[in-house]
Amino acid sequence: MATLFPAATIFPIPTDPLAAYGPLVARRNPESVVTAPYEHFAVKAVAPTIGAEISGIRLGGGLSDAVIAELRRALLEWKVLFFRNQDLDRAEHRAFAERWGDLEQHPFFKYTQPGQTDVDVTTLAKDGMVGGVENNWHNDVTWHEFPSFAAVLRAVEVPEVGGDTLWADTAAAYDLLPEDVKRRIDPLVAEHDWINSFGRSMPADAVEMLRPEFPAVQHPVVRVIPESGRRVLFVNMTFTQKILGVSEEESNELLTMLYRHVNRPEFQVRLKWEPNTVAFWDNRTCQHYAASDYFPARRVMDRISIVGDRPVGIVG
Repeated sequence: MATLFPAATIFPIPTDPLAAYGPLVARRNPESVVTAPYEHFAVKAVAPTIGAEISGIRLGGGLSDAVIAELRRALLEWKVLFFRNQDLDRAEHRAFAERWGDLEQHPFFKYTQPGQTDVDVTTLAKDGMVGGVENNWHNDVTWHEFPSFAAVLRAVEVPEVGGDTLWADTAAAYDLLPEDVKRRIDPLVAEHDWINSFGRSMPADAVEMLRPEFPAVQHPVVRVIPESGRRVLFVNMTFTQKILGVSEEESNELLTMLYRHVNRPEFQVRLKWEPNTVAFWDNRTCQHYAASDYFPARRVMDRISIVGDRPVGIVG
C-alpha cells in the first residue's frame, strides 16, 4: 500500500538532536530514592511520572507532622498533587501553606492584577474584561534570587468548560535528553528577569522603583534537587533571557531546543478543575501552563507560594 505522506513529514528529521518517536519513558524517581507505601492517604497516579490525586485527608484540618512528612515524600515523587472536594476558606488555605515554609509576598501582582487584598495570597481573576495570559510554560518567580519552592493553588470559581492547568516534568525531560546535549548544558548558567514579562504591564514609575530591588539573576540551566539529587531543567520561556558564556546564536538554539523538549506530552499532566479543587506543586521540578481557552467566562484562583532557596547546579 502506498504511503500517504513522505516519512519526513511524519517523523522529526534525522538532523534534529532531539529526534525521537516511540516510547519516551523516564523514571519517576532517581534510583537512589526508595519508594514505600503511603499510610495516611491514598495516592492515585494521573500520569506515569508526574501528577497524583490524593484522597482521604482534608487540607483544612490540623494535619499531623506524620501526614505532612508523607505529603512531602509524595510531592518529591509526583511533583504535583491534586486534592478534590477541599472546601477551604482563605485562612485554611494559608494555614496549610504555612506548614511548608515562609509565604512569598509577590511584589508585582498589585500592579498587574488590581484588587489584591492580601500580600501573601495572589488572586488570579479572569473574565470578559481581563483575559488569562499565563499560557506560557514557566516556573514561578525564577527572576528571584530565591525562586518559589512550591505553590498551593485553590479553585475559587471555574468555567464550565476550559481553563485547565498543565504541568511538565522537567526531571523526566532532563533524563531523556541525549547524553551529548546533557554534556553541553550541565555546566551552563542562564540569566532570568521579570522586566520583559511583568515589567511590560506595569507603570513605568513602578518598574523604576522596583528594578534596583529585583535585578536580573543567574541560575544553573540544570538544577539539582538537594533531597533527591535529581537533575531538572531550570530554564523557562517566560523569565529566562539568555544562556551566559555562549554566543547569542547558541543560546537561542539551546533554549529553543529545551523548550520544545519540555513541550512533549509524555512529560505532562493536565488537571480539569472542579470547585474546591487544590493543586500543590514543587516549583523546582516542574513547569506549568494555564490554558487560556475560556474567555470570556470567569475563572478565579487563589495562589499562595512558599519561599524557596538559591538553586544549585551540578558540582564538578
